[in-house]
Amino acid sequence: MPETALILWALLFGSIGFGYFIYGKRQAQPVVRYTGIALMLFPYVVTDTAAVVLVGIMLLLLPFVIKRFF
Repeated sequence: MPETALILWALLFGSIGFGYFIYGKRQAQPVVRYTGIALMLFPYVVTDTAAVVLVGIMLLLLPFVIKRFF
């Protein structure tokens, strides 16, 4: 059974991912849209709390990094 912190982090990143998905869809920005999908789905694969936080923060920053450098 997953620990409480893992469930809460997964809920947080999934909610933010849903926001990214809606924003990316409305603004026609595929990077933001696909990052939102990744944020919603990755907690199902990653089962360690620290890894969920690390991967989630990296995915949150991905659209900003891509926009700045590419």
